[in-house]
Amino acid sequence: MGRQLLLEHINVAGIQSYEVYKQKGGYAALEKALKTMAPDAVMEEVKKSGLRGRGGAGFPTGLKWSFLDRKSTKPRYLVCNADESEPGTFKDRYLMEKIPHALIEGMILSSFALGANTAYIYIRGEYFYVHKILEKAIDEAYAAGWLGKNIMGSGYSLDLYMHIGAGAYICGEETALLESLEGKRGNPRIKPPFPAIAGLYGAPTVVNNVETIAAVVPIINLGGDEYAKIGVGKSTGTKLISASGHINKPGVYEIELGVSVEEFIYSDQYCGGIKNGKRLKACVPGGSSVPILPVDLITKTAKGETRLMTYESLSDGGFATGSMLGSGGFIVYDETACIVRSLWNFSRFYHHESCGQCSPCREGTGWLEKVLHRIEEGHGKMSDIDLLWDIQRKIEGNTICPLGDAAAWPVASAIRHFRHEFEYHVKYPEKVKDPKHGHYEPIMPPKKEEAVIV
Repeated sequence: MGRQLLLEHINVAGIQSYEVYKQKGGYAALEKALKTMAPDAVMEEVKKSGLRGRGGAGFPTGLKWSFLDRKSTKPRYLVCNADESEPGTFKDRYLMEKIPHALIEGMILSSFALGANTAYIYIRGEYFYVHKILEKAIDEAYAAGWLGKNIMGSGYSLDLYMHIGAGAYICGEETALLESLEGKRGNPRIKPPFPAIAGLYGAPTVVNNVETIAAVVPIINLGGDEYAKIGVGKSTGTKLISASGHINKPGVYEIELGVSVEEFIYSDQYCGGIKNGKRLKACVPGGSSVPILPVDLITKTAKGETRLMTYESLSDGGFATGSMLGSGGFIVYDETACIVRSLWNFSRFYHHESCGQCSPCREGTGWLEKVLHRIEEGHGKMSDIDLLWDIQRKIEGNTICPLGDAAAWPVASAIRHFRHEFEYHVKYPEKVKDPKHGHYEPIMPPKKEEAVIV
């Protein structure tokens, strides 16, 4: 298995506690920064590391930090996005539950670099038990002198608070999160202004994902240049992957970016191959909102190159032949999986979670769910497939936040690569439902030359 930077001590007994975390080198990066580095130097190391946002967008973290309005007289804020609601993604929960002090040390380091004296962790409402673990760790950090006034005599002060969300997927979008944090309904804001200029309470704010913030710790320990040596090209460092679906070993894995997708799926170090000896059919590599890849595009790109677990390789060829690394929610489908049923399930989720602010998303997600349900239940028409394509096309790019895109992309890619399966549902409704199992005979993708590209 590759290098472990975040999960190296995951199986150490008592690693949740401050004492054990400290014994394993915890807070050494923070001590180094407070004693020997200026805030700008910490930011420079993050820039040199090439760290990209681990929440889904993959935007360079150091560059995002540099956008913070330093001329403003208002206070600065750091907000951790722990509202992990993307279907198929559970790596932030794992990190917070198992090694809470890694996030807290990262929060203090990042706040120091940004010149923020107040920071918040906005955590998903369903993670209430994780909230309790983090609260205990925060109390330990205060007691040890790593939080509060004049931390370790450095002259730097920071207060860290937690806020529990109410279970809204939309609050994973950073401006909706800020609205919720301010006590309002979690509707995304129109941008600009961006949070770096006018974020929480109208003040300069940086919002980063849990894993992104935790990764600042090994960056300061190793140095930005050393961290950048891990990975491939612009995909540097390690990445936590939430692996699920029809695999032998579901779980959270820390990979060095650049591992091949084939190795990740079939290696015993990671997913351990397809469950029950079935054939691989498809894969969603970055959470439910990214395009699905059929079997012939999972391990190889359209150019015939080896598909790697990197931002660039997974998106090779655009959405016609590629997908996204996204949040790292890696969902594997075997030959028995029904793509139409899976897509209907995703569309139900996005319809339910739309805030309703934008009519293309509010109305479009509902239509997607209804039409997909009709096809899945054996009442579909051939024209419904083109109707789905038309609906998703009118949603994508026409909403304030990316939830509309997240609802549209899976539909477009499923029709692009698995149109034959939609047609099967329409042609053979009696075969779609097996009276014993509620399923139907396996349908593998056609050979590449037979595939219908929309």
